[in-house]
Amino acid sequence: MRTGSEPVTARSALRARFWLSLWGLVWAVFGTAAFALAGRFGWALACGVLWLVATVDLLIVLRHIRQGPHYQPGRNIPPYRPPDG
Repeated sequence: MRTGSEPVTARSALRARFWLSLWGLVWAVFGTAAFALAGRFGWALACGVLWLVATVDLLIVLRHIRQGPHYQPGRNIPPYRPPDG
């Protein structure tokens, strides 16, 4: 039996996820271009897929950051109360 409410009310470190997504996006773009120029189209395709995944993750993170303290709480936002039941 679970004693805490962490899985239900967990909060993501959105700023860290933003920077990691941005870092991955930069490297995926670089890898796609470098492998395409080198004639390694299989690797360029793999980096292109990674580019797409990093872009989608970055957009989701930015959406959650814009939604305010519900998704990006500050020090003055108290923790969520555990769900009843």
